[in-house]
Amino acid sequence: MRQSSLRPEFVEYIPETQVEGTIYISRRYRTASHLCCCSCGLEVVTPLNQAKWRLIEHPDGKVSLMPSIGNWSFPCQSHYFLKKNRVEWAPAFSPELIASIQAGDRNDAAMLGRSSLSHWARFAETARGIWADISSAIKRALSR
Repeated sequence: MRQSSLRPEFVEYIPETQVEGTIYISRRYRTASHLCCCSCGLEVVTPLNQAKWRLIEHPDGKVSLMPSIGNWSFPCQSHYFLKKNRVEWAPAFSPELIASIQAGDRNDAAMLGRSSLSHWARFAETARGIWADISSAIKRALSR
């Protein structure tokens, strides 16, 4: 039987055995997981990052996931939104549209990886500059 809602449970680690109708959210590991809402029993893992899904925590304790959850690699190929704990079923997509979305997802993930790398490269460059300034100051002080 299809799920019409998911109850959020905040955990440190996603449990090995999940209960149908519950979405497990690990803030520490930026991951949410639940059993597919079509009741096929397969685990749906949603990484929470800029290239994948965004978790919205509402003041009333409810949660939403954006964008939709398209389980296109599952036999059920279910597709739904989670909005304020409610499961809103979405229409099926054509194989061509699924392939296009998956290609876009891969591109988004690659871009996120590159931007993270450039962020760390900028950090390392800044740290090297600071260390060079400190080293110069120490050498000047010792040479006096």
